[in-house]
Amino acid sequence: MFLTIATTRSPATDLGFLLHKHPDKSQQFGSTYGTAHVFYPEASHDRCEAALLLDVDPVGLVRGSRKSGGAPDFALAQYVNDRPYAASSLLAVALGGVFRTAMRGRCEARPELVDQEWPLDIAVPAVPSRGGAAMVRSLFEPLGWAVDAEPVALDGRFPEWGESRYVRLRLTGTFRVSRALRHLYVLLPVLDDAKHYWVSPEEVDKLLRAGEGWLADHPERTLITRRYLSRRPGLTRTALERLAEVEEVEAEGFDNAVPRGEEDDAEEGSAENPRAEEERRAGSSASPSPTGGLAASATDPVASPGGRAPQATCPAASATALPGSATALPGSATGLAASASDPTVSAADPAPAGADAPMSLAEHRRRAVLAVLRRTAASRVLDLGCGDGKLLGELLKERRFAEVVGVDVSVRALGIAARRLRLDRMGERQRARIRLMQGALTYTDARLAGYDAAVLSEVIEHIDEPRLPALEFAVFGAARPTTVVVTTPNAEYNVRYAPDEAGGPGLAPGAMRHADHRFEWGRARFRSWADDVGERFGYQAEFVPVGDDDPEVGPPTQMAVFTAHPAADSDTEERTA
Repeated sequence: MFLTIATTRSPATDLGFLLHKHPDKSQQFGSTYGTAHVFYPEASHDRCEAALLLDVDPVGLVRGSRKSGGAPDFALAQYVNDRPYAASSLLAVALGGVFRTAMRGRCEARPELVDQEWPLDIAVPAVPSRGGAAMVRSLFEPLGWAVDAEPVALDGRFPEWGESRYVRLRLTGTFRVSRALRHLYVLLPVLDDAKHYWVSPEEVDKLLRAGEGWLADHPERTLITRRYLSRRPGLTRTALERLAEVEEVEAEGFDNAVPRGEEDDAEEGSAENPRAEEERRAGSSASPSPTGGLAASATDPVASPGGRAPQATCPAASATALPGSATALPGSATGLAASASDPTVSAADPAPAGADAPMSLAEHRRRAVLAVLRRTAASRVLDLGCGDGKLLGELLKERRFAEVVGVDVSVRALGIAARRLRLDRMGERQRARIRLMQGALTYTDARLAGYDAAVLSEVIEHIDEPRLPALEFAVFGAARPTTVVVTTPNAEYNVRYAPDEAGGPGLAPGAMRHADHRFEWGRARFRSWADDVGERFGYQAEFVPVGDDDPEVGPPTQMAVFTAHPAADSDTEERTA
């Protein structure tokens, strides 16, 4: 197996600093699969090329599998295969082992080089691709690579036999070296679609770490995830749900992350799926390797306490490049104005100095909600429609919130929240402060009564408008917290999304930010709704912009803070009858 990485950036030999391999040396690294060699065919001021050659020992690979109790395989296929020649998951493992520090984005000798983008030319003479050249392009082109994938004929002497499943691959583009290596580490096994070692749950963590910053937004992320995890449905669902958490996808989208129908044709070892069983046998003859060397199951080139992990932002934030300059909370008689001496974080606070990426819109929302809750002195808080539990986690960090309750209609979303919060490992005292409950917000629920504050963050737009009165009564009439915080998208801001989209700036007319949104309101419609709810249930509504408050179309998110009138409790039923 052979791979080269070249650059023409001057001085090109600086590539050696990033790869942590000296251009004047030829180095060897042992592994359970054979020997990995690193050398430089060319190293000049104008062009530098590093090569990785993996000399696989297929016989030793099979023997090692048998000794460690690996799964049996077809006798001939164990010895007659493409492993010594075609770039596969074994090359990805070697790449992660040999260039481990480079993939983490670390270079102590020349740290200024790490975050710089380099013109790169990557060549792999033989890559197996289940899906041909089209599959190669669909995986690499969305990441910004220019792809030259030339199919290899089955036999040049007999053109009528057609093309093989192998391609000669060349990638050109401008990237950070660490990012380019991560692309290869994930996508080479995906192209091969037959991992040569046991896929354990730890592979989910490896995939997400190597895919951080690019996999969540990839149009083929489901295919990538399924193939990387050898079509194991449980691991695939877990990975996609965790990607959704990173991407700030609403909880309603989690249940459809992996269609349930795919389980039957993806289950490893299923008697009803001989093709999956055959691929498993052909792709996993190497069992878990002992630690050390370049063992596949132990190699995670991205996991490191000192590693540099790129920060992911939600699609909304990426599209608008929020500068972190949201308008401060307005002053009012109820004390929602931020004081100059107040050390707490407000909705207007910018991203921390030195942050790798702009603050996401979801982070702006959480900060704005927390700022309101702090200033209302709320102690017992409901997060209605809590989704994956990010806001719950922020609330638990502050002792002022003595009781925190998350409510969601989706049991799967609550499961994700429980995992995110690590409820099973939480200390007894902390665990006593948090509860998760399943429930529909369009029905009254006696469990929700008597709380200081309730948050409906990006919830109302997921409910059909004719059913909003039911939610209004359940929250404002029956539960009746002292403070209710509601956030929802500002439809007027949609013209600022996707400015380079064909046919004009912004989202297409009538398009919404999420497929599950039933509506998206402009500022006037939202204010009218909030004022009407306040009048009917005895609340005073104030309005807070969240995110970059555009002078023409307003902020991307609009917030209403409802405060109950003290004298309104006694006659709520009379006014809402």
